[in-house]
Amino acid sequence: MIRLLRSNRDLRWLWVAQVISFMGDWFSFVAVMGLVKDATNSEFLVSLAYVSFSLPTFLVSPLAGVAADRFDRKRLLLAVSALQAVAALGLLTASDSRVWPVFIFQGLISAMAAFVKPAIDAGVPNLARGPEELRTATAVFGSTWGVMLAVGAAAGGFFSEAFGRDAAFVANAGSFVLALALFALIRRPLQEVNRVGRAAARPLDDIVEATRYARRDPVVLALIASKSTFAIGAGMVSQLPILATEVFGWGDGGTGLLLGARGVGAGLGPLIAARFTRGDLSRVLRVCGWSGIAFSVCYLAAGWAPAFAVAVAVIAIGHLGGGSQWTLSTYGLQIRTEDRIRGRVMAGDFAIVTLVMSVSGLGAGVLSEAIGVQWTFTAFSGVAAAAGFAYLALTRPVIAHLQEEAAAEPASATAPASAD
Repeated sequence: MIRLLRSNRDLRWLWVAQVISFMGDWFSFVAVMGLVKDATNSEFLVSLAYVSFSLPTFLVSPLAGVAADRFDRKRLLLAVSALQAVAALGLLTASDSRVWPVFIFQGLISAMAAFVKPAIDAGVPNLARGPEELRTATAVFGSTWGVMLAVGAAAGGFFSEAFGRDAAFVANAGSFVLALALFALIRRPLQEVNRVGRAAARPLDDIVEATRYARRDPVVLALIASKSTFAIGAGMVSQLPILATEVFGWGDGGTGLLLGARGVGAGLGPLIAARFTRGDLSRVLRVCGWSGIAFSVCYLAAGWAPAFAVAVAVIAIGHLGGGSQWTLSTYGLQIRTEDRIRGRVMAGDFAIVTLVMSVSGLGAGVLSEAIGVQWTFTAFSGVAAAAGFAYLALTRPVIAHLQEEAAAEPASATAPASAD
């Protein structure tokens, strides 16, 4: 990992920009969730705040994917970062007596984030200098989200308690400005040069083309479905502030620690899984299925943990699987799709998972108000486990197909799709 970041200048700046942006995001996340919880004391509104981090992404993703394929990805990242910084400052208008700006401005930040992830995910294969470097880069970028969650959420919780939530919102705005400066340092193009601006953007036609592309390849469909299968149970994450405050009696610091434990698992999981799969997509699909099952078991244990420290530990273990599943499915799409359409496929993948997470988060909030957070964890864990087993069963033919492909052309499974 260190060797990659030292030797590949452009990947290094892209990674550092992502690190800083994620740090600010998690500072803001803890402050937003704490503000809504204190101001409303409503499990449903806390889950709605969680949804404000995901649902706007779903709504904007179709256009974001088209933009990532039709326009210069670096310029897109620069423009979006500037707009996110402005929207982050809008969070300063929220207070205990007026929480609606949280939903408006966080929704705007999340909507613009829909442009960032597809542009980065689709661009990394063009900055990597070979299949091995792409595998390493994807694992590093995937683990970064988890590491920054661990550091940012835990630090953000205590930062918010020490300096106030407004300070956390300002820090988030500053992170977008720093990210913009680092994106500007990238020299190589984030897409094939001959494709930039080659044709006018036709959003509806472009989306239809991406949909047909995915439907023709069962491997692409299976990779997209993996995140959605995991997201069915991910609504439990929206209730971590409730678990920390109502079950264990902690404040923002406790929420930050639970989210930080989530980040530790999500950060380590991709690095471990990348060593196991070694670019083998049949293994990727198996790991994605079993990861969802492990996630469900650990969240069940967290809901009924006898002590806060136990809940922290099992959440970290559960997200070893969650982080592995998320990063490996992204890696699979990177090597399976062509550069000309990769942005739209990545955006579609992100749109579907954010929609499922939004519905799951709202459902968890409603159920938590009705039956309590611990029984909500029990119910969602059961549904998530069932989804994981169903995924393993339904992808067996796809796995067999991949093994036949590997036997016929051993090198094709690891070659980037844009190498031709």
